Amino acid sequence: MSMQPRPWPEVPEQTARVARAAFRKGNLAMRIRDELGQVYDDGRFTAAFGVRGRPGISPAQLMIVTVLQFADNLGDRAAADAVRDRMTWKYALGLELDDPGFDASVLTEFRARLVEGDLSSLALDALLQRLMELKLIKPRGRQRTDSTHVLAAIRQLSRLELAGETLRAALEALSAAAPDWLTSMIDASWAEVYGARIDNLRLPDSKTRRDELMLQYGRDGYHLLEAVGHRHAPPWLVQIPAVQALRLIWIQQFYRDTDGTGRQQVRRRDPAPDGDGVPPTRDRIASPYDLHARYGTKRDTRWHGYKVHFTETCDPPAPGTSGTSPDRRRGEHPNLITNVVTTAATVADTAMTATIHDQLAGKNLTPAEHLLDSGYPSAELIVSAAHDHGITLVAPLLTDNSAQARAGHGYDKAAFTFDYDTRRGTCPQGRTSSSWSPCQTRGTDTIIVAWAATTCQPCPARQLCTTATRRKIGLQPRAIHEALTTARHLQTTDQWKTTYQARAGVEGTIRQATHVTGIRTARYRGLPKTSLEHHLAATSLNIIRLDQYWTGRPLDRTRTTHLQRLDFTLAA
Repeated sequence: MSMQPRPWPEVPEQTARVARAAFRKGNLAMRIRDELGQVYDDGRFTAAFGVRGRPGISPAQLMIVTVLQFADNLGDRAAADAVRDRMTWKYALGLELDDPGFDASVLTEFRARLVEGDLSSLALDALLQRLMELKLIKPRGRQRTDSTHVLAAIRQLSRLELAGETLRAALEALSAAAPDWLTSMIDASWAEVYGARIDNLRLPDSKTRRDELMLQYGRDGYHLLEAVGHRHAPPWLVQIPAVQALRLIWIQQFYRDTDGTGRQQVRRRDPAPDGDGVPPTRDRIASPYDLHARYGTKRDTRWHGYKVHFTETCDPPAPGTSGTSPDRRRGEHPNLITNVVTTAATVADTAMTATIHDQLAGKNLTPAEHLLDSGYPSAELIVSAAHDHGITLVAPLLTDNSAQARAGHGYDKAAFTFDYDTRRGTCPQGRTSSSWSPCQTRGTDTIIVAWAATTCQPCPARQLCTTATRRKIGLQPRAIHEALTTARHLQTTDQWKTTYQARAGVEGTIRQATHVTGIRTARYRGLPKTSLEHHLAATSLNIIRLDQYWTGRPLDRTRTTHLQRLDFTLAA
């Protein structure tokens, strides 16, 4: 399919007349065209489509179809049917009523081209650009961010199942790519062991037999890898994805060495010190069909897959207004998603704060205030966000974790004062420090402030301060220390607490994303395709919220059940 830029089609007269007759006030698909005009144009897709060859379907129209598909939570076949059957979709796309549409496989190929052309964020970015032109969104406001877990589109496997299914998948791929070569490398007994998917087999119950089967998988896998890498084997066999997955997973699951007699031994990797060591969780592959999915843990939630971060606007109403539009036909101005980041499940939230800021700056949507939960900020990020982007982080910082702070009595770090100009610290008893020593702790710049033993030993308040011979306190560089001290003081004020209450609203966005677009379980495999899915889901959520704004419908509020509305006070 080639891409030859073409003008955005006008709505055919017959399509417009029939659609208007059936929907006098229009519907979501029609309002996208009426309110936003042209959001996507073919010129944006040049990185994913060639300019030579037989002309294909307009990528801009396919993008509209894909956004509507996620707004209605449809599969590819249902979306292709909607293009043929729904006059409102034809109106949005500018198609004739008798347009035959296209095959559902076109949508699959379209998404693959977006991923290959690094255009995963195009759907959301183009919409945000159009909304800025219409002054429906602006920079330097208030935004909030939160993350949620996403289950990969894979089956959870034990180590034995993972090894068996990985080897079976590699054999299946080689059987299709090079059947003659494979039959010369293995015999018919392999088909009996690896002919069926691992979930169709009854694996042995005893630990001894399971261990033996695991070692058989390991030996057979190494035999296959040696055959694929042999100089007489077709060189392109090693490039087959299933073979590459086999190599990576075998490195993680098995260890092979040579004994004193020169024989090769294969054994399962076990944690050190008794075993040969296993890779850390952040690097451990969970399935041969999705090499990016990882095992994540967050409080009581455990899953295999990914994590997605949503950032949205949450500007307070202007003074003297209720947040409603001056146009009575419009509803309350919606909060709109401005950024989406998808990561492996093992990536910590704090590692994504700077990335989110950089991406927002690239869209010219940098906020003045950014509301986050305690998993995102750090003292270093408070300083860098203000310095690099002029962003004020509004987030609760973790308190001092010293023994005195944990116990709730005694002199914690907050009870001391520090003068960076004179390089001295002063304790609550008014005694000054004896040393101020800059150093590095685990690669981080640190300052160790210590008081002399002759000062601490006779101190009457020593039991409140330290159990050692003298008190030592680790400080961060001046800018970070002052930012941390100021932030911890501000988060105790009523004004800060009132501002921070707005962060809780992002939980509603997470719920809407999981319930409306179904992102809790990934539709596609692999991090690039899952990231594309999340950008499309965010775009569709923005369209749904804009439709509520255009039609004057109130935004959804938190619902309460009959049980929650019971008044137990009267009963008591």
